Amino acid sequence: MKAVTWQGRQDMRVEEVPDPTIQEPTDAIVRVTSTGLCGSDLHLYDPLTPFMTPGDIVGHEPMGIVEEVGSAVSDLRPGDRVVVPFNVSCGSCWMCDRRLYSQCETTQNREHGTGASLFGYSKLYGQVPGGQAELLRVPFADFLPMKVSDGPPDERFLYLSDVLPTAWQAVEYAAIPDGGTVLVLGAGPIGDMAARIAMHRGHRAIVVDRVSERLQRVAGRGAETIDLDAVDDVPEQVRELTGGRGADSVIDAVGMEAHGSPIAHTAHKALGLLPAKVAGAVMTRAGVDRLAALYLAIEAVRRGGTISISGVYGGAADPMPMMQLFDRQVQLRMGQANVRAWSDDILAVLDEDDDRLGVESFATHRLPLDEAPSAYRKFRDKEDGMVKVVFRP
Repeated sequence: MKAVTWQGRQDMRVEEVPDPTIQEPTDAIVRVTSTGLCGSDLHLYDPLTPFMTPGDIVGHEPMGIVEEVGSAVSDLRPGDRVVVPFNVSCGSCWMCDRRLYSQCETTQNREHGTGASLFGYSKLYGQVPGGQAELLRVPFADFLPMKVSDGPPDERFLYLSDVLPTAWQAVEYAAIPDGGTVLVLGAGPIGDMAARIAMHRGHRAIVVDRVSERLQRVAGRGAETIDLDAVDDVPEQVRELTGGRGADSVIDAVGMEAHGSPIAHTAHKALGLLPAKVAGAVMTRAGVDRLAALYLAIEAVRRGGTISISGVYGGAADPMPMMQLFDRQVQLRMGQANVRAWSDDILAVLDEDDDRLGVESFATHRLPLDEAPSAYRKFRDKEDGMVKVVFRP
């Protein structure tokens, strides 16, 4: 089969690799019909390269048709149409019983001190072959894949794999009060969708970004916007828009990809010059992130407000302004999305006829899998109005 493979820093290639097979009686094999390119994939493209192995199959936003099931699978059969969550969870351990599926104890990676395994996401998260491929082996097939109806286009359901539950959890964790205002940092796929979900629930959304096409896109859905490059003091602008207090809630949908933080930026570049084992050790013990987005969130949220972090951070020694956080009584919530905790609620919205979240038009680019290498570069560089890419294997 064809698959997108990691071959080195900023080197993705589409190659012929062996087809996956049933390895456990609880497995299923899914023929992928659509698969997304995620902002988190860009972390593999560069900063997380010490944890990658040439030939790793990447991607964690797939859906498709079941081709084969293991002997112990009873709820799934060939021909079923399914969406596969990005995190691999068993559905029956202590953590899963508490709907903390991203912390699944069956697939936790204790060697690296990380949570549940992820499809296509490095040694840190299990080195599980990913979904930017023609076929995918899916474990825990009676629990993990989400069956969806036939008929609607793939993009009605595809984002159940990551974008929708990540954005949904971001809004849940933000604890926006009735009639309140949420400030969303970043108008990439997660920030865009989080703003849509917040407005769908009746909240006011203000979105900050520096890419004009992305700001126009969220403004077209009804969000207020702030151009990061056109405003000298974003937190002060937010206070002016919110009666002088600041936003009730802030969603950081940027994470380590933030611009600014020149010291951290230099440190990231220096890591790329180190041998993989040394760089990995530094990242897991002393790494620092670009914290510009998080610092902005702390300054822009009102006293007693909540910051919800969905943008990925990877630093083990990030400096935090604890005095300011404590004095202003700011609440922080964060973490990988617990996909299956939110999937039923999201499906209820998707099954409505009016596509109120705009999922069917959410992708900006629909490409064959062979174009993945160039798509990674363009997505990183924010070229060609690229916000969300869907590959058709």
